[in-house]
Amino acid sequence: MKKDIEIPIAKEVFVAPVHEWNDDFLSKDWNAYVINNRNTPIDMVLIVSKGFDKDKKTSTMRHGIGLVGAKSFEKIELVQEDVLQLDNEFFVTFFADDKLYERRFIFEKNTVNEQNLVHIPIIEKEGVLAK
Repeated sequence: MKKDIEIPIAKEVFVAPVHEWNDDFLSKDWNAYVINNRNTPIDMVLIVSKGFDKDKKTSTMRHGIGLVGAKSFEKIELVQEDVLQLDNEFFVTFFADDKLYERRFIFEKNTVNEQNLVHIPIIEKEGVLAK
């Protein structure tokens, strides 16, 4: 029975915190985005995020994004600077190709910073990709 269950690997879907200017607060903030680099849309996108270490943990946040088009992105949440001092996990599930996909993205503590910025395709901004 268990051997009959296929768990496909979610490829071409990523999470990236992006460091961008906030006009309302006149500051640079970290915003987490889900990126669909597939040639087809993904549907019913659900994201569960939390920060943690051995002594502390944040509240668990749940986000229902819905549809993310092919070669596009959607904002998940603002990530506060204090939370970046913890390990951050984004657990993404979605439907595509009539299958349920899931993938866990971990950003280790203090790795989301300006020294680790890279160009994020599709968003066309600087951010940090999960390993």
